[in-house]
Amino acid sequence: MTVSKILKQIIDSKTTKNLVIGQIGLGSIAKLKELVTLLSHQQEKLTLKMFVDINETSRTLLTDKELLKLLCPLASVSLTAIEGCQRVIVNNGSLTLDFYLGQYLTQLQALPMVSDGFVDGWHIASDAEQTQITQPLFWQLAKLSKNDALFCLDEVFSAEQCQSLYSQAKQVGLLRFANNLAENSQYNDDICFQERAAMRSQSRALQAPYPVCAANEASANQGIAIIGGGVASACLALSLAERGQRVTLFCEDHDLAQAASGNKQGAIYPLLTPDNNTLSQYFQQAYLFSLQRLKSLAAQGHPIDFDLCGVVHTGHNERSRKRVAKIINGQNWQPSIAQSITAEQASAIAGVKVDDGGIFYPQGGWVSPQDFTRAAFNQAKTISDATLKLNTQIIDIHYKDGGWELTSNTERFGLFKALILANGKSITQFPQSQYLQATGFRGQVSHVPSRTKLSKLSSVLCAHGYMTPSNNALHCLGASYVKNATDTDYSPSEQIENLHKIQHSYVGQDWVEDIDVSGHSARVGVRMVTRDHAPMMGPAPDLDSIMNLYQEHQLTPESRKYWQSHNAPVHQGLYVLGGLGSRGLSSGPLAAEALAAQICGELMPISRDFVALLNPNRMWMRKLLKGKALEVGVEV
Repeated sequence: MTVSKILKQIIDSKTTKNLVIGQIGLGSIAKLKELVTLLSHQQEKLTLKMFVDINETSRTLLTDKELLKLLCPLASVSLTAIEGCQRVIVNNGSLTLDFYLGQYLTQLQALPMVSDGFVDGWHIASDAEQTQITQPLFWQLAKLSKNDALFCLDEVFSAEQCQSLYSQAKQVGLLRFANNLAENSQYNDDICFQERAAMRSQSRALQAPYPVCAANEASANQGIAIIGGGVASACLALSLAERGQRVTLFCEDHDLAQAASGNKQGAIYPLLTPDNNTLSQYFQQAYLFSLQRLKSLAAQGHPIDFDLCGVVHTGHNERSRKRVAKIINGQNWQPSIAQSITAEQASAIAGVKVDDGGIFYPQGGWVSPQDFTRAAFNQAKTISDATLKLNTQIIDIHYKDGGWELTSNTERFGLFKALILANGKSITQFPQSQYLQATGFRGQVSHVPSRTKLSKLSSVLCAHGYMTPSNNALHCLGASYVKNATDTDYSPSEQIENLHKIQHSYVGQDWVEDIDVSGHSARVGVRMVTRDHAPMMGPAPDLDSIMNLYQEHQLTPESRKYWQSHNAPVHQGLYVLGGLGSRGLSSGPLAAEALAAQICGELMPISRDFVALLNPNRMWMRKLLKGKALEVGVEV
């Protein structure tokens, strides 16, 4: 039975319009092409989740030009052989392809639970690593499956292999086989289904401190409200629109991207650490998703100024040089993520003289955040009911009758089944969010005219500060970093500070002499920064309830166990998307996509570790899980 016939059987056997198909192995390019072509022409919304071992064969397939063209005919979509999920969105969200790279069992176990069972059918591809297809793997497949999920094998398997694999499938309650639906349709195994339920319960218990919460399905006729107007807000609106949701975006300014997302150019590159910790791993996946979003929007005809010309990252003093060297030498980074470069290579890439070696991010570059923001929201409007309300400052939010009501100075809006606070520097303005652990940092970006030597700059430079190649005859450099600033007025001293950062980074270079800040051209914004540099994404914590429980449990020996085993209190239907700091272009779109999936009760394209990393409640929960004292209003 061919791949097309098998998957067509899965599709035809379902009654829902949101189908999820899982596949172990990548298969050949020919079969993957057959598969994507089939799925792209279905009327239903489809998600294909492929679990792929990282080896030489898969590395070759993931970079195959025929495959990449198939995934996005008009844009250059790239897949990179790093562990975790890489999501590709096709046909305005009608088809979603998730590539989970790494050991099958590890990737399956890392998935956060959002519903009892969501996979409609599993397919074992011809290239699946046989040594990894074990009974524990089958139990993970069963845990994620609907009770009537279909199980099928590629036609290349021998009769003996088929018998063994079908036997293992039966033992975990996967009882409907593609080769004989009629014979298997009556099978039932309550014991296996009870075991699945127990495994799901265990998975949910593991994520109790950082619960995954969908919006109330009983309020399906109500729309979703977003407060904000930057890159994260617009990308969230797009991700929700791709799921057919009705979205209203409330922006207090006269146009989108007037706050932190209003810079003329912003650098886009990952945040890496020497030990490649959870934050570093998240940023790599987020960075790749941002690149796909950007390229896809541009390919769809949206005007976006950007240039993925690469980013050259060097030190500016002895300490920072050691840090840069520690990062690039600390891991065997994928070449498409980061490469070690000498001073000579750095100079050749940048087009200007650079005396230090460092790191080159070949897929990075710069983008106009304003253009990116507008493109994302305009695309949302083309595919769903997305409304933008400008000059509308929300001064109060209130939960009543199962939904959220919003109040401006002149009007009330709602009810909404979900409300997302994505309003940057104002994210802590409401009583429900006032204690979120994020701090505002003022940043002034200087604009300097392009001159003869400076015009040769051909990549983004990142050292003490950053500098971009010219766009519309201007370069951007900066940015200042002032905590809890009282205003966003132009600062002559910060203008000079930005110049000095570049001068100190590239001492004695003649092209630096071309930098002229005397025109006093600059832009000031405030970005919200978290202490651990990770964005905030997830349900808004109910701190009043947390503090009440803290008073009850803080002095008991069982306090740590209580917080480990009980869902942390949250505000029903209220979510947070913020704290993006200075890397919002790299981290924001994936956080928005993950939040949209969570709100809609879908599996997020991030691991359970990433859910914990991004959770808005993490600063308090980290202390509670260690049995430490908690004090509201104090930075943690």
